[in-house]
Amino acid sequence: MSKTKIPSLANLPTLGPDDTIGEGDSFIKYDNTLSSDSIFKLLHDEVSWQKMYHAAGEVPRLVAVQGTIDADGSKPVYRHPSDQSPPLLAFTPAVLLVKNAAEAVIGHSLNHVLIQLYRDGKDHITEHSDKTLDIVRGSKIVNASFGARRTMRLRRKRKSSAEPRDPRETQRVHMPHNSLFVLGLATNQSWLHGINADKRLSMDRAPEEMAFDGMRISLTFRHIGTFLDADETHIWGQGARAKSKEDAHAVVAGDDSETERMIYAFGRENHQDEEWDWEEEYGKGFDVLHFRA
Repeated sequence: MSKTKIPSLANLPTLGPDDTIGEGDSFIKYDNTLSSDSIFKLLHDEVSWQKMYHAAGEVPRLVAVQGTIDADGSKPVYRHPSDQSPPLLAFTPAVLLVKNAAEAVIGHSLNHVLIQLYRDGKDHITEHSDKTLDIVRGSKIVNASFGARRTMRLRRKRKSSAEPRDPRETQRVHMPHNSLFVLGLATNQSWLHGINADKRLSMDRAPEEMAFDGMRISLTFRHIGTFLDADETHIWGQGARAKSKEDAHAVVAGDDSETERMIYAFGRENHQDEEWDWEEEYGKGFDVLHFRA
């Protein structure tokens, strides 16, 4: 029995810089100011790569977290479903270069980055919506790509009135070396995004997909409005119960009911579109830091 050949992603329709992506508040920008191929090696060598774990085990990529650390040691915190995240370190030089370029494109500051190393085509990220509990409302999320080209898939969330078999609109966006993908929060609310594992043979891939030995470095920059003190014992800001540093609360640990409420809210954000209400789900804030998803 012959095996069905996996369709080539290189031959499927994709959207580019001149196309409407998502809700129209998202776009891809090619050939940014960081044009030198050396930026990939700089990032690869200077980032302290770590493993990260989720409910199903080790996530299929290496990760690191960097951000703005104030003089008193306080720092932004971005909470999302994971059982164990790497510690936040200060921006390293090459990452800072990319951050500055991203800020010039979107026009606002970025104080947090999740850096991911896709080691080959098998490494992937399942479709999801970014969790906006801690992301400053009205800001943009920026993903910078360096290395081998991968393809992001965006898929509309299923509306509550839809039948289970109803097709959902899907968009594909190539993310080549030295590109910036800007994700607007309206698109994040109505669409899921992810990067599928590429199971094709090397001979079936485009040269851009095989560049840099098939490795891709992804930097997702966010403007975070929730903060921890230097000891990570107190929390405040947009996504916390205390909105100001002066009123900071102690981090909650071991409160299963509070943790479950936050994880449940994360799940609803991942699946709801027009029914999603940020104020209702997140407005009061959560002081939970370490939790199992």
